[in-house]
Amino acid sequence: MANTLLTLDEITTEALAVLHEHLPFIGTIDRQYDSAFVQTPGKIGESLRIRLPAEYEVTTGRSLVLQDTTQRQVTLPLATQKHVGIQFTGIERKLSLEEYSKEHLEPAMSVLASAMEADALTMALDIPSLVGTPGTTPVTLKVWLDAVAKLNQQLAPKGDKRCIQMDALTQASMVDFLKGQFNDQNEIGKQYLEGMMGKALGCKWYENNLIPNITIGTQDSTTPLINGASQSGATLAIDGLDSGATIKKGTVFTIASVNAIHQETKASYGYLKQFVVTADTTAVGTAMAALPISPSIYTDGGLQNVDAGPADDAAIIHETFAGVANATNPNNLMYHKNAFAFVMADLPLYGGADKCVMVKKDNLSMRCWSEGLIGSDVLATRIDVLYGFKTIRPELAVRIIG
Repeated sequence: MANTLLTLDEITTEALAVLHEHLPFIGTIDRQYDSAFVQTPGKIGESLRIRLPAEYEVTTGRSLVLQDTTQRQVTLPLATQKHVGIQFTGIERKLSLEEYSKEHLEPAMSVLASAMEADALTMALDIPSLVGTPGTTPVTLKVWLDAVAKLNQQLAPKGDKRCIQMDALTQASMVDFLKGQFNDQNEIGKQYLEGMMGKALGCKWYENNLIPNITIGTQDSTTPLINGASQSGATLAIDGLDSGATIKKGTVFTIASVNAIHQETKASYGYLKQFVVTADTTAVGTAMAALPISPSIYTDGGLQNVDAGPADDAAIIHETFAGVANATNPNNLMYHKNAFAFVMADLPLYGGADKCVMVKKDNLSMRCWSEGLIGSDVLATRIDVLYGFKTIRPELAVRIIG
């Protein structure tokens, strides 16, 4: 029997299924906020404010000490629309669904998935916690145990929601080192996400070559200094730089004598607190008046996260600076699911169902829109997705530098 013409709904459903298999990072992070962006005009607009857990401190003694509640929130934008455009003839539309998927949908969805993953993985540069040695590919278990220890000290929940994303070179080294710990149990055989390797150290391991590298700025020839005592908040004034020096987003640093603490007891861990630069910044002369950092520095109250504020002229100690200016080092990522959020939403439909359809599956949403072009006798089809992403709780993730 001759093949019938594939319907737009069949094409869209198959395309979404193919996309679904190529999202090893997006498929392992928080997707609970999708329902807030259901296509209901005027419901919430194009962003969602997400409340973070309140933090308090314990008081000793019989006397009641009331505390103010500081409600923190982050804004998750729904701002990215991407599509793949395809054109083909009516004859190609008469292929079987399997043939059509292999010839058209698989390559199209592969590049779309890569674009989505690459966007979402830029969130890795939001993470201040870092272990490993710049310029050295992890080849033993020690660096991963260090990352697990940081997650535990930062109160990341334990269980089956921890994952690792690593580049191909790191993956090759670690699969060889950990081959006795990965296994072929049924649960691994059923994994649908591309790049799934297995489970070890309480984490599911994935290969992913879309994690952005850390780029080194031009400030490495000097030791920057804190410019003014008792600074707090989301920016730092620093000096002691080379004139016009740059510091890149994703740069991790510590400050002399500013130690990390247990977030609940406020007891010092005795090691330096790590911070990350949140935007590329260039010195004016030899100083930066407002280097943007995360986390914000809090020296008291329920949000306290350091044992002391920075002193004037305290040294800013490089954590990710290695090699020459503008060089790069690869990132790997260990995280709990709730560190990051990703959302997708419906796009408007135009024309009849034979021309424009929307399909949903497992929190993924895709629109397929076709229109015949009379001048060239082909059918033009665009496959669109609309999404947003945000680092919600950076303390629930650790970068492993390579």
